[in-house]
Amino acid sequence: MLAGRYRLVEPIGSGGMGKVWRAHDELLHRTVAVKELTAGLYVAQADREVLHARTQKEARAAARIQHPAVVVVHDVLEHDDRPWIVMEYIDGPSLADAAKAAGRIEPAEAARIGLHVLGALRAAHAVGVLHRDVKPGNVLLAKDGRVLLTDFGIAAIEGDSSITRTGEIVGSIDYLAPERVTGGTPGTSSDLWSLGATLYTAVEARSPFRRTSPISSLQAVVNDEPPALRQAGALGPVITALLRKDPGDRPSAQETERMLIEAMEGRQPKAAQAYVPTRAVTPEELADAAEEAPPQPPAPAPAPDQVRTAA
Repeated sequence: MLAGRYRLVEPIGSGGMGKVWRAHDELLHRTVAVKELTAGLYVAQADREVLHARTQKEARAAARIQHPAVVVVHDVLEHDDRPWIVMEYIDGPSLADAAKAAGRIEPAEAARIGLHVLGALRAAHAVGVLHRDVKPGNVLLAKDGRVLLTDFGIAAIEGDSSITRTGEIVGSIDYLAPERVTGGTPGTSSDLWSLGATLYTAVEARSPFRRTSPISSLQAVVNDEPPALRQAGALGPVITALLRKDPGDRPSAQETERMLIEAMEGRQPKAAQAYVPTRAVTPEELADAAEEAPPQPPAPAPAPDQVRTAA
């Protein structure tokens, strides 16, 4: 029992920083999710203090944002010398788990999911919060159809003192925007880049920049173009636009919203073409296109010449 109130029922998820429990709030008689930050047990005191500060920061960041697509943080507490976060319980899988179970997410559904995540990001940005860790594992798909963004643990809050140490890269490596990898100043478009990488993974069933090591993944984020989209349908140009390396070349949140709506409806977003860079087609892509093209019917034989005879 935590704080004489929260009874842990069963673990429902885990990660590098700890695990998430389904729990029961004995005071308000409701199901909640409780994040246990077990990493605090295995680090030095100075790192434990940073972890505790991030926990408080996550609660403050989420509390700033009033939006139906943001998971609500109910409480923050300390127990057994580590921090715990009590959150709204979402009955449903993460986008990462849903894509893995289904093989891939259909483009129209991925566009719908992207619209909800974009709404959450726009609400966060409007109050000076950058999420900085948008990825499939942080997008939750409730069984009632809701889509929610969670885990503001490394969010950057405008006007708040930084708790990220100099030279430290925080976030999931293959979903970090290039400007964050190279030490540039992240902005709202950095979250949109991560949304693009998230949608790519959803429809293509693989991360566009994940390589065999963290260093090679970081290099790919900065230097490599994502592999050609093969299953994205109308969503493809939107993803390509969001994954432009230069933040100034990416669409705004408002433009992204319009394009996602069109993609969700199965229409090709014409505005996205302005963001798609021109590039040479590789021989492999030409060969793949030839294999995927439907066979052409044989051309009709030419009609024989008509010979006029004198009557």
